[in-house]
Amino acid sequence: MTVLPDEGFSLAAEFPDASREQWQRLVEGVLRKAGTTDASGPAAEAALVTRLQDGLATSPLYTAEDAGTASGRPGYPGFPPFVRGGRPEGTAVTGWDIRQRHAHPDPRRANEAVLADLENGVTSLWLTVGDQGLPVDGLATALDGVYLDLAPVVLDAGAAFEDAAHALLRLYEERRVPRGDTAGNLGADPLAVLARTGGDTDPAGPLAAAAGLAARCHQDLPGLRALTVDALSYHDAGGSAAQELGCSLATGVAYLRALTAAGLSADAACAQLEFRYAATADQFLTIAKLRAARRLWARVAEVSGVTGTAGAQRQHAVTSAVMMTRRDPWVNMLRTTVACLAAGVGGADAVTVLPFDDALGLPDAFARRVARNTSSILLEESHLARVVDPAGGSWYVERLTDELAHAAWSWFQELERAGGQAAALRTGLVAERLAGTWAHRSAGLATRREPVTGVSEFPNLGEQPVVREPLPAGTGPHPGGLPKVRRDEAYEALRARSDAHLAATGARPRVLIAALGPAAAHTGRATFAANLFQAGGIEPVHDPVTVDAETVADALARSGATVACLCSGDKVYAEQAEAVAASLKEAGARRVFLAGRPGTDEREAYLRAGVDEFVFAGGDAVAVLSSVLDRMGVA
Repeated sequence: MTVLPDEGFSLAAEFPDASREQWQRLVEGVLRKAGTTDASGPAAEAALVTRLQDGLATSPLYTAEDAGTASGRPGYPGFPPFVRGGRPEGTAVTGWDIRQRHAHPDPRRANEAVLADLENGVTSLWLTVGDQGLPVDGLATALDGVYLDLAPVVLDAGAAFEDAAHALLRLYEERRVPRGDTAGNLGADPLAVLARTGGDTDPAGPLAAAAGLAARCHQDLPGLRALTVDALSYHDAGGSAAQELGCSLATGVAYLRALTAAGLSADAACAQLEFRYAATADQFLTIAKLRAARRLWARVAEVSGVTGTAGAQRQHAVTSAVMMTRRDPWVNMLRTTVACLAAGVGGADAVTVLPFDDALGLPDAFARRVARNTSSILLEESHLARVVDPAGGSWYVERLTDELAHAAWSWFQELERAGGQAAALRTGLVAERLAGTWAHRSAGLATRREPVTGVSEFPNLGEQPVVREPLPAGTGPHPGGLPKVRRDEAYEALRARSDAHLAATGARPRVLIAALGPAAAHTGRATFAANLFQAGGIEPVHDPVTVDAETVADALARSGATVACLCSGDKVYAEQAEAVAASLKEAGARRVFLAGRPGTDEREAYLRAGVDEFVFAGGDAVAVLSSVLDRMGVA
C-alpha cells in the first residue's frame, strides 16, 4: 500500500488549471447544439446571465476575481461593518429567535394559540394589535399564563402603538416582571403607518410619542426596544430588494434624528431600533439582502457617531407574503422553508415563518405547527445555525451583497434628497417607484418567465379549496396607502371567473386539446397547452388522444368545448394543421389556437386556414387566457 505524504498533497495537483477562455469555449459548443446562439467568447458567457431587479445580474460563473471587484471588506462576525453578523458568535449558541405571529381578534383563542406555540418551540411572540388583530384591551387575556420574563413580546399595533405599548408596560408592572428581564419591542413605527394608510398626517406627533417610549425603555427597561423599522410595507407593495433596503435606511435615519433630538445619544437611539425585512424563496438574494442591510446600517451608524457594536443592526426576517399563493397553498410550505433557510444563513436574529394558509385567512393550529417546526428542523436537525455566516467567502454572495448595497444606497440617497422618507411617501415618490417595479415584475409573471408553481405552472383544477376564518376587517390595504400585491393575483382573478362559471353552470369552461399525429410528436406541446389553459381555470379535454381533419369535429362536439388548441410537432403541422383548423372552424369553434411559433410563411398559411392565435413559451399567458374567457362569455 502506498502512503501519501501529508504535506503539500492536493487532489487537484495532477490536473491542469482551466482558464475562463476554455470554459467559454465549452459554453459555445453547448449553446450551438441547443440552437440558442452562435455567440463566442465573453458573448457566449453573457448569454447565460440572468437579469435581476435593480439593475443586478447573476452570472453563470464566479471566480476570485469577481469577489475582488467588490468594494469594501466584509470584515469579521461581530465587528463593523457587520456584514457577517452583528455578534461574533452569530446564532451558533442558541439559534435564531423563532418568532410566531398572532393576529386572532378573539383574546381567548389567541391565548390558546400563544401557549401552544410557546410549549412547542417558539421563543418569542409577535402580536398584531388594533384593528388588524387583537384588541388592545384583550392583550392581558391573550398573554394569560405566559412567562413574560422568558418570552419576549413584539407588538405591531399600527397607529394604536402608544395605547398598545402602555397596555404591555402596565402588564409587566402588574405581573412584577423584573425590569432587567423584559424583552421584545413595543412596535412604534409611525412611518410604516404613513406608508400603509397614506394621507397628509404629520408624523411629528407620533414620532414624539415613539421617542418618549424609547426614552423610558432606555432608562428603565434595557432589554426592551421601542421602535421597529418595518420594511415589509415596501416589499408587500411590490418593491425590489434595493427599494426595501433603501426605504428602511431612510426610515431608520428619520428615527435616529427624532430620538437624538429627544435627548438620547446616538448609541442609545440605535439600540432602540429593530429592522424587519422580507425573506423570499430566492435564497441567495435574501442572504445578500440581509448582509447588505447590516453593512448599510453600519455606515449610517458610523457617520452618526455611533461607537462599537451599537451600530450592529438587529434583524427580524419574515417569510414573504407576496410569494404566498391561495391556490395549492401546500406549496407555500416549500417556499417558506427555502425563505427560512435563507434568513438563517443571512444572519437574521429573529425569523417568522408565515403559515402556509396565511393568504387564506387566520391560520389553523396545523399551519402554525408546520410554521414553527420549519425553524426547529433547520436548527435542531439540519444544524443550520452552527456555522456563523456560512455564505461568507462565496464569490457569488459577496459580489451580490456588494452590488445590492450600492443599488440600495443610491435609492436611499434619492429619498434623502427628496426630503426624507416621510416627504417621499407624502409626495408619492415611493408609491410611484414601487408601482413601476411591480409593473415590470407583473409582465414576467404574465409571461411565466417567473413561474408560480401550482398557479401559473402545474395548476390542479380539481383541488379542494382550503377554507379558513376570515382576517379582521382592517387587515386589507388602506385606500390611501401602499397596495398589497401577490404574485398570484392575475391568475387568481382568472381562476375566480372559472369558479363562478362552475358554480353557475356545473362545469368549467373547456378547451379541446386537438393533438395531431403520434404521441411522440404531440406530447410536449399538448402538455404545455393543457398547463397553460388550466392556469386560467379552463379545463383541457384531451379525448381522443389523436385527431385529424375527419374526426376533430366530432371530438369538439363531444368535448363540450367551444375553443380548441392544435398540438403537435412542426412536421405534422405542415401536413395536417391547415385542414384540421378549417374543420374546427366549420364545426363552430369560436377560437382556434396552435401551440408553437411557426415561421412567417407557415404562420400566414395557418391563419388563412382558421388558426386565430399562437401560444408559446414566453407569450403573455394572462392576456391570452383573459381573452379566451371573454370569448367564452365567462364573466
